[in-house]
Amino acid sequence: MTTVCSGGCMAGRLGAAALSLLILAASSAAALAETPAAYMQRVANQLIAAQRSGSESDYATVLRSHADVPSIAITALGSYAQNLEKSDRPAYYAGMINFISRYAGKEGPKYPVAKAIMVGQTQETANGTYVDSRVTLKSGETYDVRWRIVRRGSAYKVRDAEIIGFEMTTFLNTLFQNYISENGGNPRTLVIALNR
Repeated sequence: MTTVCSGGCMAGRLGAAALSLLILAASSAAALAETPAAYMQRVANQLIAAQRSGSESDYATVLRSHADVPSIAITALGSYAQNLEKSDRPAYYAGMINFISRYAGKEGPKYPVAKAIMVGQTQETANGTYVDSRVTLKSGETYDVRWRIVRRGSAYKVRDAEIIGFEMTTFLNTLFQNYISENGGNPRTLVIALNR
């Protein structure tokens, strides 16, 4: 039997919808209230969990959730970006995530992390906010990582990481652009290679 919603029922549904929107708005406000350092601590904890699991898919989940994928990916192409068809971008982004996840899954076990602690952050500028961290390996060795965090809508995203003066994006830029250059100058060759 179908029940027709009366005025009171409709008011109840609208009230529930309004409550849902209020909860979503509060969640967005809470995300904005999170400091870049607190956000980056959460991301670091997820990366450490991915490393401990050894799962490439866990790394990929963290990257999809927290990396500023479009900006990182397009910048990595350098001048070749103008030759990448817009229709190839989703496959390129997915391939880049897969590549980084495979690399992390292979190299991660060589450097098991015990903990990562955020130790400071800069003021936010047009380029984002830098968050400094101290990473301790299970061997007891420590090193510093500087993360660049940018705002994307109501959330933060990780734009870059610098370890001992070496930037992650510089590594990708060189690797991807050299591959394209050595394979005919067409970025589609990179997209195909990343998705193998």
